[in-house]
Amino acid sequence: MPAGGLSVSAPPPGTEFEAKITPTVVVSCVMAATGGLIFGYDIGIAGGVTTMDDFLREFFPAVLEKKTRTREVKETSSNYCKYDDQGLQLFTSSIYLAALVATLFASYTTRRLGRRLTMLVAGVLFTVGAILNGAARNLATLVAGRILLGCAVGFANQASRILAYTILLQQNIISHITSL
Repeated sequence: MPAGGLSVSAPPPGTEFEAKITPTVVVSCVMAATGGLIFGYDIGIAGGVTTMDDFLREFFPAVLEKKTRTREVKETSSNYCKYDDQGLQLFTSSIYLAALVATLFASYTTRRLGRRLTMLVAGVLFTVGAILNGAARNLATLVAGRILLGCAVGFANQASRILAYTILLQQNIISHITSL
């Protein structure tokens, strides 16, 4: 008995489907996967940046001081509470909270503007957020850029998957998958 709630049986041997894997299908699947890829990319970048001394010196000097003090005391080898700062936590979590809120509004926007225009809006938000983060000189600008990036991620995740599903449905791939 399978552990999950979905069980799919294999088609009988020799069964052929009319659907073909075309370049459109491949691009659609890559596009849908890219929607989730930007979350993983941000986790890696934010995790690396928040440990860089130059970044901490510019935006979170108290965290850098605590990190340096902990490094000097050899018996405290734990990373626990080394990065304990509300501003740093706001920097890290703002993109995820913004993405959550944006996802709630993205379905309405996708319905009203269409999938492609919603993805274009997501691209513009992402570009503006990246520019703000690159030019940031204080924590407020940094967090504002992260919020725009989060909105872009929320919109892109919503619209890219719907667009990919629609293309696969048009290519008659989904009907074959669900009939298994």
